[in-house]
Amino acid sequence: MDLYGGTISALEKGLNFSSDKSKAISQNVANVDTPNYKVKTVDFKSYLHEAKTAQLEALRTDSRHMQFSPTTSGSGTRTYSNFKYNQNGNGVDMDKEQADLAANQIYYNALADRISSKFNSLNNVIKGGR
Repeated sequence: MDLYGGTISALEKGLNFSSDKSKAISQNVANVDTPNYKVKTVDFKSYLHEAKTAQLEALRTDSRHMQFSPTTSGSGTRTYSNFKYNQNGNGVDMDKEQADLAANQIYYNALADRISSKFNSLNNVIKGGR
């Protein structure tokens, strides 16, 4: 039984994306002074593509049909920038990282609030509206 038509699983995937992005930003901030460090980012498009291909299923009407397996390129969510921001070859821009971290925190809090309200309404239904 799929409660809420997959809304909770979609919110969960959004929270996982936000968590991965937060980890990447934290690693960038921690390595701001590391020479030749390449900035890590989490690409939403590849993350979304992986979620879509993971859900695909094919019906085989004959045993001679080829087995369907979606092609995934590993995690594919981390990309590395070759941009050199500092003289030592480091690509971390602290202003951009702080702005990204603030935006990601707002996104995460909105998703967490939404999933919390879904669970609260489920709890309300279970208790019979009391």
